[in-house]
Amino acid sequence: MMRLDCRGYPVTKRILVIDDKAHLLRLMRMILEDERYQVSILQEGKGAFEQIKRSLPDLVILDLKLADASGLDVLQELRSDRVTADIPVIVYTAAVLEAEEVLQLIASDPARYHAVRVLQKPFELDALLEQVQEVLGAGDPC
Repeated sequence: MMRLDCRGYPVTKRILVIDDKAHLLRLMRMILEDERYQVSILQEGKGAFEQIKRSLPDLVILDLKLADASGLDVLQELRSDRVTADIPVIVYTAAVLEAEEVLQLIASDPARYHAVRVLQKPFELDALLEQVQEVLGAGDPC
């Protein structure tokens, strides 16, 4: 069912998913598009910040373990730029230490990292969808 705003117009939130694994990107795109989100994918971390700054998605879903870059570096770059600082980010990783590092960042500067969520892999796709809906659900401009 298409989401409508209070004026009856379709609401399409834009999500950028960054992961170096093509099969995960395809799966996430399929799941999120089924929920009527507009999904873009990026298979490398290099250049991710520039792409995000250009396209200004409503949400970034970011793997912390990328083959060519550190997801943590991408996250910190996003938070350091005025234009991208408030874009919500859901980060995920199988590495417990990386997850802990992000959680410590959030705890050390909650104002800067207020719109960052952490998911530990493996996670159920329902858990991801729940996070996405929590982050994007409260944006009705009416």
